[in-house]
Amino acid sequence: MPNPVVHFEVAGKDPAALTAFYGKAFGWEMQDVMEGQYYMANPGEGAIQGGIGGTPPDYPGHVMFYVEVEDPGAALEEIKALGGSTVMDPMDVPGGPTIAHFADPEGHVVGLVKRA
Repeated sequence: MPNPVVHFEVAGKDPAALTAFYGKAFGWEMQDVMEGQYYMANPGEGAIQGGIGGTPPDYPGHVMFYVEVEDPGAALEEIKALGGSTVMDPMDVPGGPTIAHFADPEGHVVGLVKRA
């Protein structure tokens, strides 16, 4: 399938509380990957993997899914042509993928990811 959904993310002001909530509510295994600021969530074999983390003080909490693309910059240009807008330009995650965020025509924010 072209451009599959490959990751989900839940982010807010208290990543430890969010991690405890989702881990207990759904029995997900959690792995701390950023010193208490971001946890990888493992919902089980065959499921989409995700992350739960904190947000900077000026960035709102969110629930987001990420679509895998070959070129996040080119995808943002296509999205803009279709009536969407760029929320965050492509950014290389240290030791990880390249991510970007866009808003659809109704303002829903969605992530793009190019795996490393």
